[in-house]
Amino acid sequence: MNDELIIGLVSISDRASGGVYEDKGIPALEEWLVAALLSPWRIETRLIPDEQAVIEKTLIELCDSVGCHLVLTTGGTGPALRDVTPEATLAVGHKVMPGFGEQMRQISLHFVPTAILSRQTAVIRGKALILNLPGQPKSIKETLEGVKDAGGKQLVPGIFAAVPYCIDLIGGPYIETDETVVKAFRPKSAMRPKAE
Repeated sequence: MNDELIIGLVSISDRASGGVYEDKGIPALEEWLVAALLSPWRIETRLIPDEQAVIEKTLIELCDSVGCHLVLTTGGTGPALRDVTPEATLAVGHKVMPGFGEQMRQISLHFVPTAILSRQTAVIRGKALILNLPGQPKSIKETLEGVKDAGGKQLVPGIFAAVPYCIDLIGGPYIETDETVVKAFRPKSAMRPKAE
């Protein structure tokens, strides 16, 4: 069995995909994953416009053809007319995982009152977890890691703490994280001894 985690990173932006400005979502996600993950992993990246049909096709391809265990999208989750990432995500999902979106908004509300305008969601498609993340690199990091006080103590858990166990439950590889970045939570019965 291959224990390599395959992660799809999808940046959804008309302007970045059209070359008007440089995409910052995928580099921010990649940088965070390098710091957070201890298990073997690789990424597949896609930079696409805010077109629901294109988003749906991309998510299906990453889950069904590429075999991603985790797909992280960034962008397109606000209330603007062109923001259709949640609609595309819900259209391709087999199970809705509303807790991820609820937690992302709870985290973001610690920083900005406009967090309630965010429509991030999450679904499971087959053996893949698809998560809609915010578009801004700072917000991406905050939602993944959570809210910490000045001393680094966790005040509100980030969403990534629940991702490894979710991947376990849907049949994906066992993911270990650097606990100084984000501590993966699993019930004791689901924990494996640490690799030396």
